[in-house]
Amino acid sequence: MILTDTHTHLYYDSYDDDRDEMIQRALDCGVQYMYVPGVDSNSVAGMLEICRKYPTHCFPMFGLHPTDVKENYKEELATIEQLLEGVEICAVGETGLDFYWETTFEKQQKDAFHYQIEYALRHNLPLVLHIRNAFDEAFSILDEYGNEPLRGVVHCFSGTTEQALQAIEKGFYIGIGGIVTFKKNSLAEVVKGIDLKHIVLETDAPFLAPTPYRGKRNESSYIPIIAHTIAEIKATSMEEVAAVTTANAFALYNTKTVEK
Repeated sequence: MILTDTHTHLYYDSYDDDRDEMIQRALDCGVQYMYVPGVDSNSVAGMLEICRKYPTHCFPMFGLHPTDVKENYKEELATIEQLLEGVEICAVGETGLDFYWETTFEKQQKDAFHYQIEYALRHNLPLVLHIRNAFDEAFSILDEYGNEPLRGVVHCFSGTTEQALQAIEKGFYIGIGGIVTFKKNSLAEVVKGIDLKHIVLETDAPFLAPTPYRGKRNESSYIPIIAHTIAEIKATSMEEVAAVTTANAFALYNTKTVEK
């Protein structure tokens, strides 16, 4: 059984004391592929170091996280692009809009989102969307691109079934993580309401650890817990969830990168 974590911040300093052991735990429990999103220019070096050390298991992205967008977002995007020159990346992300904490840089977030959408289109790459308190605004921007071949994943999905179906119609997978295991959550209804062929698994490690690790550091080895919960919701086997969601990840990302 092969599982895939489509969103894990393996370079965060919370793993500095046991990063290799943590990655090995994931591999030992069947999580063979781990996709590593960027968040700013400072994340690039650590992301690349891990992906070069585990080239058949870990894959880097180009991204400026919306909460890291400030007045200097143009310079920050240019720096990230320069640091990743010549690197084979698998996606653009994480990018999007986040109006949960504040809207001081709302215009800059939208401008940076446009830049990264256009980068993805130029390089024929999928988008990894971070959307919080901004679903309608984010998809209004995506709608501006009309019939352009957009594709990607709504990472850490927390919306309604109707919003999930809207994203799927636009060409996006739905990223399901540890929240689906929480006692009180609405994701179970979303998972029930969409086909497994539209779902990918993720941890968003080190954040949002699933039950029974809620509140503790998350890691990619917890993907089987998420897969098991989805299997129960969909009344199917973990093997089926693993097979379909990994196939979805391969379809979403650059298969050539995965197989190298």
